[in-house]
Amino acid sequence: MSKHIHSYLALGDSYTIGESVPIHESFPYQAVQMMRKKGFAMHAAEIVARTGWTTFELAEHCLHTQLLDHYDFVSLLIGVNNQYRGLPFEEFKHDFTFLMQKAIHFAKDAKRVVAFTIPDWGVTPFAHDRNRADIAKEIDAMNAFIQTHCTEKLVHCIEITSLTRTASSNPDLLAKDQLHYSGKAHQAWAEQMVDYWLRVV
Repeated sequence: MSKHIHSYLALGDSYTIGESVPIHESFPYQAVQMMRKKGFAMHAAEIVARTGWTTFELAEHCLHTQLLDHYDFVSLLIGVNNQYRGLPFEEFKHDFTFLMQKAIHFAKDAKRVVAFTIPDWGVTPFAHDRNRADIAKEIDAMNAFIQTHCTEKLVHCIEITSLTRTASSNPDLLAKDQLHYSGKAHQAWAEQMVDYWLRVV
């Protein structure tokens, strides 16, 4: 009997791609490597993400893209561009609810889905001309919804916002563009996800 090769679908935006870091430092790539080192056979991550995508744009892409019927693991990290563009909160909630439904459908089991909270880009040098307090407040509201929705759907939520907010005093968490996150930050995210995967695999 052949050994099962686990599949992983990563849904998101620039944070999932690992904008401004080498591809092997992105959290989906690092998570797959960590699982392989634990002895699990893993396909390369299938990444459906693009820099700048909002929840609506990711949802539209999922609707019009042929993906596999089933993945062993699915991650969802989306929403920062809704806040950046000043889009309505209700629109975010509607789209995120749809994306969570899609993620659970792909995984066939809510326990195989991981959702991340949204990083706070307001602490980065990129936000020097923006109201950082307003950014934090809006991201907190979005994250509160994500965490509540995850609880309702029995989906594991990984809180990464707190770590990203330390980037102002830990510049090594930032990538060279001073907006996105470094391989070190992605490693921390991947470790949390893999720790969870090992409990459900």
